[in-house]
Amino acid sequence: MKKYDLIIIGAGRASNLAVTASKAGKKVAIIEKSTLGGTCPNRGCVPSKLLIGYAHVANAIKESNRHFIDSTINKIDLEKIFAETNRYISKIDGIYNSRFNENVEVFKGVGSFVSNYVVEVNNQKLTAPKIVIATGTKPKKAEHEKAWTSDDIFPLEGKIPQSITIIGSGFIACELAGFFSAIGIKTKLLVRSQNILGNEDEEISSIFKQEFSSKVDIEFDTSAKDISYENEEFSMTLENTNGTQKQHKSEALLYAIGRESNSDSLKLENTSIEVNERGYIKRDELFQTAAKGVYVVGDAAGVYMLQHAAAYEINHLGKILLEDCLEPLKFKYMPHAVFTDPEVASVGITEQIAKKQNIEYVVTTTNWLASAKALSMRVKYPITKFIVNPKNYEILGCHMIGPESSTMMHQVLAVMHINNDIRHLKEMLYIHPALSEALLPAAVASVREIEKYNK
Repeated sequence: MKKYDLIIIGAGRASNLAVTASKAGKKVAIIEKSTLGGTCPNRGCVPSKLLIGYAHVANAIKESNRHFIDSTINKIDLEKIFAETNRYISKIDGIYNSRFNENVEVFKGVGSFVSNYVVEVNNQKLTAPKIVIATGTKPKKAEHEKAWTSDDIFPLEGKIPQSITIIGSGFIACELAGFFSAIGIKTKLLVRSQNILGNEDEEISSIFKQEFSSKVDIEFDTSAKDISYENEEFSMTLENTNGTQKQHKSEALLYAIGRESNSDSLKLENTSIEVNERGYIKRDELFQTAAKGVYVVGDAAGVYMLQHAAAYEINHLGKILLEDCLEPLKFKYMPHAVFTDPEVASVGITEQIAKKQNIEYVVTTTNWLASAKALSMRVKYPITKFIVNPKNYEILGCHMIGPESSTMMHQVLAVMHINNDIRHLKEMLYIHPALSEALLPAAVASVREIEKYNK
């Protein structure tokens, strides 16, 4: 049996811990069943955003008439678009591997537990006093064997489809539908209800639905039934909740209906490690499972299933394991963004949550028209919505929809992390007429609303 100081199962963000521990002289085994780097750079955040970059350019050309510019797209070279993205993905494994020194041994295969401190991979048994589970999640299985999940797009090999049907209503479905539609692939998005981006603030998702529907062919209240695949084409019945049906065909079918735990491959029944009802691994405030010395971080714990959260957790776990830190990591706020057109960014609670939990709050919704930079984009829908505690000016939630929302949100995040008081956004100096200047009237409106509330 091979002995190590640390075993890491899953080489996504946790590979950073392998680098740090090895530099500290620890002997590390890292196990990865697929490609080093995990989902984000290989099959998720990064390659999808590379594709979305092409979509932004295509959409800008298509919509140039709003700037009084008459332009047309002569050709979109789909082969080059996917070849460039595939080329990026092909480098990831080597880049991650090059970061490891001689203290790291990489095992390519599925790791599973024999007991609390013994892990088996490729018929080899490994042991260590400290084990980190960072196995992430996987897409929920497609409901037809020939259909895709997001894992099948990166890298996209073989024939590029000329038409695609996407099933889902969350950010993965919307981002991919926006991309495929923008680059000229005939796209249909099937949404089983009237809600799209249903986890966002209702006011934001309502604007998103209206704007996104103008760019992507969406069938709401619709499910795909009787799916068959023949002659490299899917045939299906689209059934609306009102009972109407119609036939539909496309070359590709993609399911983006959520993600689920990877814990089923770990053989946790051989350990004292516990999972919750959704299959995610339970942990304490120091990331430790029911087996002392075995930790779980990132999506595998099913708490904050975002890459930036996983990276933050891995960094803190390094302090726990290598610096004897006993302070729990507490996320003050957890932001996220949806990189579609239009773009959405959010942090904190939505108004519907504030109502449901009977939280005292004031709310303001402000457009971006005070910023000349925003005016130059010639779109009218962008807004900033603040949900604020009227007793202490604390920002409870901020929600944006508009170009570069994910970038603008960081100005709000800085205030929330340092000293959460919306008056700082009201009193600070902005570059005129930068896009971020749109936050000034939003903050002014919130402070004014609080003053009215407290009279």
